[in-house]
Amino acid sequence: MTSATLAPPIADGTAVRARGLTLSYDGRRVVEHLDLDVPAGRITVVVGPNGCGKSTLLRGLSRLLHPIEGSIHLASDGARDDVWSLRPKEFARRVALLPQSPPVPEGITVVDLVGRGRHPHHTLVRRWSEADDEAVARAMRATGTLELAERPVDELSGGQRQRVWIALTLAQETDVVLLDEPTTYLDLAHQIDVLDLLRDLNRSRGTTVVMVLHDLNLAARYADHVLALRDGRLVGSGAPADLVDEEFVARVFGLGSRVIADPVTGSPLVVPTSTHHQCGATS
Repeated sequence: MTSATLAPPIADGTAVRARGLTLSYDGRRVVEHLDLDVPAGRITVVVGPNGCGKSTLLRGLSRLLHPIEGSIHLASDGARDDVWSLRPKEFARRVALLPQSPPVPEGITVVDLVGRGRHPHHTLVRRWSEADDEAVARAMRATGTLELAERPVDELSGGQRQRVWIALTLAQETDVVLLDEPTTYLDLAHQIDVLDLLRDLNRSRGTTVVMVLHDLNLAARYADHVLALRDGRLVGSGAPADLVDEEFVARVFGLGSRVIADPVTGSPLVVPTSTHHQCGATS
């Protein structure tokens, strides 16, 4: 897929704002007193070593975890809505989440799975309509999965299956999309394919994309904005070119490195030289 090269203008304000956010997982405080702003209409990538709160943060932003302390707000026509003040379907019409390795219902076809992205738009009086068919078709066309429509999802390759899950989130037609390691289990070619797709979505629709990535070089290449976590705290945020240098890599990842310009994109490219201390084992 050919990705767009020009970023949209920076939107006023932020799409998601957290203040004093503290989250616990498995009885352990993982995210502590976090303040962050997610720029509207941009790609934000969350990076950091394992065990430092990346996935937990995404669970909090998507309302899968209720905070112990703090607040999360969404932008809405100049106002800000506390996410916990919204009804579940209203929240799902505004924020879509693609978790790590979501379970596939046995025997479900591609078109039926993608169609589940339309459920937040249905009510007792508003059932499936032609508009839903069109939204599903648009999402499948954008992800190159239209020809797979009648295939069982559990028969697809890893790359095809990930595209189908992304099609489901697109069919939901939200302003904000959260993705937890969308390139997991994919080979390098499919990783680039998926990230190009997400960048195209952002550039063409202005969708705010927030994703967790393990690969710092891919994060630097695709992100407009980076959020760096360590020990459950925000230790850096900003554009990759302003943020990613040798000191940043050492401080966040405990890794010695040389940072040079990517010969293709000009974004920071990290070349490891030595390893120091890193933090825990779960994200």
